[in-house]
Amino acid sequence: MNKIVTFGEVLMRIAPLGNKKIKQSNQLEYYFGGTEANVAISLSQFGNTTQHVSAVSNDFIGDAAKSYLNKFGVDTNEIIDLDHPLGIYFLEVGAVMRASTISYNRSHSAFCNIDPKQIDWEEILKDCHWFHWTGITPALSYNAYQALKEGLEIASKKGITVSADPAYRSNLWQYEKNAIDILNELVGISNIFIGGPNEINELLNTTFLNSKEGFIPASKLLINEHPNIKKVFDKTRVSLNANWHKIRARMWNGNQYAQTNELEITHVIDRIGTGDAYAAGLIHGLMHYDDIMALEFANASCGLKHTIEGDANLVTEKEVLNIIQGNLTGRIVR
Repeated sequence: MNKIVTFGEVLMRIAPLGNKKIKQSNQLEYYFGGTEANVAISLSQFGNTTQHVSAVSNDFIGDAAKSYLNKFGVDTNEIIDLDHPLGIYFLEVGAVMRASTISYNRSHSAFCNIDPKQIDWEEILKDCHWFHWTGITPALSYNAYQALKEGLEIASKKGITVSADPAYRSNLWQYEKNAIDILNELVGISNIFIGGPNEINELLNTTFLNSKEGFIPASKLLINEHPNIKKVFDKTRVSLNANWHKIRARMWNGNQYAQTNELEITHVIDRIGTGDAYAAGLIHGLMHYDDIMALEFANASCGLKHTIEGDANLVTEKEVLNIIQGNLTGRIVR
């Protein structure tokens, strides 16, 4: 069975019930998540073998986080316990024209204090087929960046496919290193790029438009600048309001441009983690189908995540294939 490794912070999400603001509620609910952990959970639901590498607090909160990942089939044997708190974020879920808002408390978290020497990448990546990372991880601390870089270098030497979702969040980069230089360095030892003209413009200091006419030349330039990148996949979103979105996916695989039909989500249940669901769907698709089907699988996975509460996408491969086949009515399955 294919093994996929992800590396990144595990967070606790805390939010009032429903669409309330925190100041009007005295009841809060929590979920565990984190970008890369969400990808691992979703891939596990699709039937893949997954392992998440991270660091959590050495207390009952850290234990609960690991148990949460275990519950959904993710191997947590390489998650380290440290005497630092688990990172958390607070969420207020918006509605209609009121946007959702997030406040992070993660700057002194266990993951930010991870020691690269504590991670045995040679052992972790043994029998591994895919390694996934995002730009969140190297932003959090210099140690996290060093640990990720070592993992990517070893994965590259072993011929493991590496997918990169190099989201640039300027407010996360607090240590004295050039964020764009680091992201370019890490993208340079990756094979699948998840992003479009906006992300490529940030990396290469270009001004491509977000249209098809901008996506194709941007992808070609990225591959030229980083020859290890073989394929570029992106998703686009139109938000009519907080509850009504339209999404579609597109790709350039070095030879061919393709895009999916638009999926319309008229009642968003949970917006968090939809990009992670796209990444997981894409990885699963590329491991099991051709490029076009992988693109369809990624878009359908992303669409379905909008209907799932919590950070991670908990739908099955069968449910995704059902959407791809055009079954969009949501009728009860008996």
